[in-house]
Amino acid sequence: MSETLPSGMTFERLAISADGPILRVTLNRPEARNALDLTMCRELRAVFEAIEADPAVRIVRLDGAGPVFCAGADLKERKDKDEIWVRQRRLASFAAYDAIERSSKAVICVVDGPVVGSGGEIAMACDFIIASERTSFTFPEAHWGTVGATQRLQRVVGKRLAKELLFTARRWPVEDALAAGLVNRIVAPDELEATVADLLAQIAKAPALALTLAKQSIELGEKTDLATGIRIELAAIERALADTEWRKGLEAFAERDAQGKSS
Repeated sequence: MSETLPSGMTFERLAISADGPILRVTLNRPEARNALDLTMCRELRAVFEAIEADPAVRIVRLDGAGPVFCAGADLKERKDKDEIWVRQRRLASFAAYDAIERSSKAVICVVDGPVVGSGGEIAMACDFIIASERTSFTFPEAHWGTVGATQRLQRVVGKRLAKELLFTARRWPVEDALAAGLVNRIVAPDELEATVADLLAQIAKAPALALTLAKQSIELGEKTDLATGIRIELAAIERALADTEWRKGLEAFAERDAQGKSS
């Protein structure tokens, strides 16, 4: 069953719902363990491009329906296809990951179950990952006779660990993923929804422009030296000062501080 964005866009592989400034995007193909096919690639790219143009959306929660976040690429769709089709299909997946990663919104991935191959790429394209204790990661691309996750994975966990995970295709426990920095937090399954709701509410308290500029400054600063990074941050500060939201942020802080002292 397709879901519809306010813009009238419809999706076969995604479920979309909104709660104020938070948009929930769910990989919605549980009968196939949310395997990533060409349709899902195109829909992920389309929805994140639409999100980027929608000022009402400030935060995106990305998750998966059912007990598996994503079982990786749907290899069944490649049957009877030639090399040209497979290459175009891979380009479509790269475009989907890129649309997620380039979003100026805060994009939080919520994982509750196995994450395989392309599912890891989707998760790593988000700003950070909150995972349940039932989560595990596997990167089996090389064992499937193809190549994948070679770039994002090494940037997150380091070159040597990325090589081991890709060479062996072993199941990687979520506790190890936390220690390596792939996952930000592990939560008990029955506490996941409450934890995520509280986290998203906390993020939503930040003024929209400041949140966007903070994300942009981190992303740009990662690619340069500290001195240049400071100049990037100063430019972001100047943009924030040109907007009235910074005064609202100070007023909100003063109000919370006063409430804390009076309690």
